[in-house]
Amino acid sequence: MLAGAACAVLITPAVPAQAANSPSPAAPATSSDPSIAAFYANRHGAPLWLGQGADGSAARELISVLQRAPLDGLTSGPALAAQVQALIQRGQLGSADQLLSSAWVRYVQALQTPPAGMVYADSWVKPRRESAGQILARASATPSLAALVRSVSSVNPIYAQLRETAWGQMQANGGQVDQRVLTSLDRVRDMPFQKRYVMVDAASARLFMIEDGRVVDQMRVIVGKSSSQTPMLASTIYYATLNPYWHVSDDMIRSLIAPNVLQQGLPYLKSHGYQVMAADEPDGADAKLLDPAKINWMAVANGQMQIKVRQLPGPANSMGRMKFGFPNAYDIYLHDTPNKDLFASDDRDLSHGCIRLEDASRLGRWMLQRDPQAVTREAEQNVPLPTPVPIYVTYMTAHADGGQLSFADDPYGKDSGAGASVVALR
Repeated sequence: MLAGAACAVLITPAVPAQAANSPSPAAPATSSDPSIAAFYANRHGAPLWLGQGADGSAARELISVLQRAPLDGLTSGPALAAQVQALIQRGQLGSADQLLSSAWVRYVQALQTPPAGMVYADSWVKPRRESAGQILARASATPSLAALVRSVSSVNPIYAQLRETAWGQMQANGGQVDQRVLTSLDRVRDMPFQKRYVMVDAASARLFMIEDGRVVDQMRVIVGKSSSQTPMLASTIYYATLNPYWHVSDDMIRSLIAPNVLQQGLPYLKSHGYQVMAADEPDGADAKLLDPAKINWMAVANGQMQIKVRQLPGPANSMGRMKFGFPNAYDIYLHDTPNKDLFASDDRDLSHGCIRLEDASRLGRWMLQRDPQAVTREAEQNVPLPTPVPIYVTYMTAHADGGQLSFADDPYGKDSGAGASVVALR
């Protein structure tokens, strides 16, 4: 799946090569921004970034961030950095300080812009887009402004590692960057405010467990094939389901279950642990079951008759021993699987959209903070997590591995044609 570390396709430099060396002499138009003006009026003009003079550590940190800001979606970053440096050289520290505040607001708001194509299926994980006043109030209240800049600009560890690697290679090759780096950064530019969350990359079919800003564990997964793609979405896992049923989707009932019953007869259902219910029957252990012998399976296969089919818990259950659901309109969830051989393949875009886990028990231990063992054989045991865990399903064809860029296949074609667009850079 990974196509190697060589940066083969280069595009027009995302960072203007002359930006750092050719500062614009124009003065910043900060007075037109009422939020900036009000902020400094409340401070009686006291500087935020240059309180210790022209060599403040916070100012240096932000200037450095602005110089690489096109990778973060702010194309004006290098020009703003150069303008600040020019003002400092001319001794206009007040104007420089206000321009730094204006640039910081624009930078933070760029980071807080939702990734292109991401669906926020649960309100708890929606991005928190702050106003200029909120951003500056947080900056003025922090004990270390330089540390705040580093923390906010890190975004998340997957993003930070890719951006830092790309920035290092850009400096080495004259400012050029592969378009896949930009699209991947754009898709993973989410800023979770929770300490623990899961990130799934559908392109490389990998799952990452992230805690306190670090990737603490990862595993292979199997994601949707090109005809049934795993969507980009963000939601929240509130509980684990032990001994799950497999609730077979309508299309699989038509395309898999019904044809197999027609070919192999009713013993097929019993041997695989399938139960049949009316289409409007509520799910649950006490659901009323239908007699499979009284069902017109040809009508089911043709889509003329609707039924529900579920698979009982057990060794052959397609959900394995556990699953992790989360709110979304696509009926996508994480789940165990009895078929472990497929994880050895490099091409793991094989499912109908849901995400199969290489080691569901390991993920369960991390989320539940205990062994995810069912205490009885009862089906569908929903066990609440001690703390809800957000999940972000994204799509990255560029990765950082050992300080080098590597590129995954593009199974969904998101990096070709119109799919290669990124959020409008500012």
